[in-house]
Amino acid sequence: MNKVQQGFTLVEVIIALAIGLIIFAGVLSVFVGMKSTTTETSNYGELQENGRFAISLLSDDLLKQNFFGDYGGTFGSSNLISIPGAAGNDCVGGGVNNATFPLVIGQFRTLWGQTITAADPMGCFDDARISADANFRSDLIQIKRVVGTPVVAVPAGAHYLTTNMTTGSLYAGGGAIPGEIDNSRTWQYQHHVYYVREEAQGDEVVPVLMQGRLVGGNMIFAPIIDGIETIRFMYGVDSNGDGAVNAFISADNMTTRLWNNAGGSRILAVKIFVLARSTLPDNKYSNEATYQLGDLAATVDDNYRRLLFTSTVTLYNASVDQW
Repeated sequence: MNKVQQGFTLVEVIIALAIGLIIFAGVLSVFVGMKSTTTETSNYGELQENGRFAISLLSDDLLKQNFFGDYGGTFGSSNLISIPGAAGNDCVGGGVNNATFPLVIGQFRTLWGQTITAADPMGCFDDARISADANFRSDLIQIKRVVGTPVVAVPAGAHYLTTNMTTGSLYAGGGAIPGEIDNSRTWQYQHHVYYVREEAQGDEVVPVLMQGRLVGGNMIFAPIIDGIETIRFMYGVDSNGDGAVNAFISADNMTTRLWNNAGGSRILAVKIFVLARSTLPDNKYSNEATYQLGDLAATVDDNYRRLLFTSTVTLYNASVDQW
């Protein structure tokens, strides 16, 4: 006679369920931990990418600052046989001669910056980010130069500098290269401005690095990198003409003499500080860190991840009188 098959007892079912729940809880814990780690790694990867890109972009532009082809000496209107009128939507910085193109008065500034305390500091944009915390305010910087490779044609849509070692002509493209300058070459002229603004992306307000460029006869602006919360610069000044940096000075503490490279002083280097911030907050993360931005210490208290990037750029063209 066959034995009657029996099922699990209630105690065995409860024990099996308990073991299953323990195993499931363990697997779920591992899954949640992996997801959290993946999200954190992704956030930091994005911060690394954005911050390094910003440092690379600013460093590359600063390395070429004050490069004006074959022209030797201080670039300005004194030895230019032609200069365009003011650019449309021109960005005018501090000093008497600090717009896109040189004027006939004052020292033409090819590098200048300031700490932003107003939304429209240069008259060409009105959306700059302003922090209520004075230690967290971002800078703007403007750079003037020519693009490094000479050209053989000057199509419309850009400005060009044709020059030899002693004289030059600055003009809008669309015609012929001036022929009255002997032994000359031609480069595209450029004026760049960088600053930070905030823009809405869905339900979030995201800081964005902006770039202004001379296109045609106008300064136009476009966002280039999301998540850049602050840019700040310290200017390495040789104040006594000995060829070495004596001090790194913030834009607020630079004087007219230092900006103009006058009286034996020159700006020989720039320290760049870029604070990158995640575009989305993480409620499981608390950030109460202090970030040293040159001479300022900025403290935060929120749920955003941040990374601080810094680099020092030597301005090789600052001490070159002849190419």
